[in-house]
Amino acid sequence: MDPATATPQDLTQLAALAAALGWASGMRLYAAVFLTGLAGWLQWVTLPAGLQVLENPLVLGAAGVMLVVEFIADKVPAVDSLWDAVHTAIRIPAGAALAVAALSGSFGGDALAWGTVTALLGGTLAATAHAGKASTRAAVNTLPEPFTNLALSLVGDAAVPGLLWLSWTHPIAFFAVLIVAVALALALSFTLWRFVRRRLARLAR
Repeated sequence: MDPATATPQDLTQLAALAAALGWASGMRLYAAVFLTGLAGWLQWVTLPAGLQVLENPLVLGAAGVMLVVEFIADKVPAVDSLWDAVHTAIRIPAGAALAVAALSGSFGGDALAWGTVTALLGGTLAATAHAGKASTRAAVNTLPEPFTNLALSLVGDAAVPGLLWLSWTHPIAFFAVLIVAVALALALSFTLWRFVRRRLARLAR
């Protein structure tokens, strides 16, 4: 898809893809990069020019290795929270960069301003998803049983390809789902942050 000649419908799809990559980066950055690149490499979709670097075999290989590492780390209580803490500084700028890359070439005359806005929105979506994921898993890690942790991790594994697919095939429906997901993530982050803080305060007594 060439952003310079895109129709309004195409631009809606590009915007949905940018938002999906921003959000997915906050949950499973390497899965988002790998699946997007793989879809382009297999010619299932035509990636915008800014994202075509993800089709490079070296990028696919590196993202695939990190996807496996993240898949395993995310299933181990406490390790998942450490992984999330380390990736706070990685997922958010990556989400911003991917969102900008998805829309590169479609900003018109004021490319710098629109690129900055897109980066801020992509980073915000990544930060919101990351905060929701990290706070939920931190709270679940205080429970004595490991099954809830595993179930939540598997939900995250399924959510990323599902959201990417929805952004390509049904962009309007994707935005509706995204609004609900953002609201839930914000509510969960606030509620679970208070829960963890109270639990830690009790343990410190």
